[in-house]
Amino acid sequence: MSDLHVYDTTLRDGAQQEGLNLSVSDKLAIAAHLDELGVGFIEGGWPGANPKDTEFFARAQQELRLRNATLAAFGATRRVGGRAADDPQVRALLDSGASVVTLVAKSHVRHVETALRTTVQENLEMVRDTVSFLTAEGRRVFLDAEHFFDGYAADRGYALEVVRAAMESGAEVVALCDTNGGMLPDQVAAVVADTVGTTSARVGIHCHNDTGCAVANSMAAVEAGATHVQGTVNGYGERTGNADILTVVSNLQIKRGLPLLETERLQEATRIAHAISEITNVPPYSRQPYVGASAFAHKAGLHASAIRIDPDLYQHTDPVHVGNDMRMLVSDMAGRASIELKGREMGYDLAGNDELLSRVLATVKDLELRGYTFDAADASFELLLRREVEGHGYEFFDVESWRVITDARGNEDALSEATVKVRAGGERVVATGEGNGPVNALDHALRQALMPAYPELAKLELIDFRVRILDAAHGTDAVTRVLIETSDGQTSWETIGVAGNILEASWRALVEGVTYGLVRAGVPVR
Repeated sequence: MSDLHVYDTTLRDGAQQEGLNLSVSDKLAIAAHLDELGVGFIEGGWPGANPKDTEFFARAQQELRLRNATLAAFGATRRVGGRAADDPQVRALLDSGASVVTLVAKSHVRHVETALRTTVQENLEMVRDTVSFLTAEGRRVFLDAEHFFDGYAADRGYALEVVRAAMESGAEVVALCDTNGGMLPDQVAAVVADTVGTTSARVGIHCHNDTGCAVANSMAAVEAGATHVQGTVNGYGERTGNADILTVVSNLQIKRGLPLLETERLQEATRIAHAISEITNVPPYSRQPYVGASAFAHKAGLHASAIRIDPDLYQHTDPVHVGNDMRMLVSDMAGRASIELKGREMGYDLAGNDELLSRVLATVKDLELRGYTFDAADASFELLLRREVEGHGYEFFDVESWRVITDARGNEDALSEATVKVRAGGERVVATGEGNGPVNALDHALRQALMPAYPELAKLELIDFRVRILDAAHGTDAVTRVLIETSDGQTSWETIGVAGNILEASWRALVEGVTYGLVRAGVPVR
């Protein structure tokens, strides 16, 4: 089992996710991250099927320096009635320069007859001819048996015959594909065990997540004898996605003890998952197993009390294994233990300081009653706790006033202009900023006003803005909660503002975000 293949198909199957569009440069960058993670194989795409994938393989030969992974090209068996040696798409697989070729082949009788419009015998010949030709050309060949589980249910004998045809022709692996994603773990385990026992083939597993069981199905397949597992980073893929390769690998390595990746590489899983999210422009899923921001986050006061004694009491594994970290969330559900542990994260030893802990807890619960939510705004809570512990505010500047004007003329786009008046660095400053919306204009004006006194703000950028209407039954008179995420180019933090006016709530969150940025930069409090 230590020879189990970890095969990533983010660049091909994952790229089929709705709304996900990768450039060639994006794919090269993701491939480098996957190699750093230590996966065994990276499926780069389908050369010859589209110009982008053809260009990817051409550039990969010059630009990719893979140290751990092997690049695989994906393609199909030869056309009906032809010869593999004469098929231009098969030739494109050779031209890709990839040492591994993964072929997709039909293993479901109905698909052979209705999609390929050929006979079951011709389909077997297509498999034999293409696999034999590519292995004779010096390529390692894997075969993806498409719709295998549905095909097995319809005609077990034919599905297994496709596996035999591939193996007898030289394929190293036949991956059984749950293409429609409709299988359950017990079904997968039974079919994999039968296939391995009947054909003696090296079997792989490729699962989609339409039943929510892609990871469980992959685990069941490995338990039943599969030694090659396919998936995508962050579970990307069409419809509901593919098996999340990070979750599968973490389960197999941490829970089953299979040495798939070097320990230090698995410890990069969280960072790499988030780095790939940045490239794909798909926001990270906070509740993603192992690597999500909330994977080891604790909110309830009862949990915090136990974790203060032993973190393992409410954690299934040490987050260090995957490069993540435990987080304590502060909310109206928190007890003093939550505040104490959060303070410990920030470097404050609050043990035994019952009066301060009670005061902070009372403040948190009062603010959350008014609409604040500190479990989503760690930076705002840190500023609150710093003020209580250190006995002074973090007011780097005084706000005299601010205002916003939005002007729209005819059919032209509306333009917002904000004016901010502050005192900073001993000077009164009036600054004006423009933006495509009022908050954008306020952000520009505020930083323009503060930059002469605090040049550190040049690095800051507002990267996310979220609004929630509280007590929606009040309509336009409802209280508004605004969460703003700010980045300094290395990390990011979230701050919160709550008010009856959306601009007032946004302003409060903006000021908190800038203030926290100055604290992080080590700017001394005046």
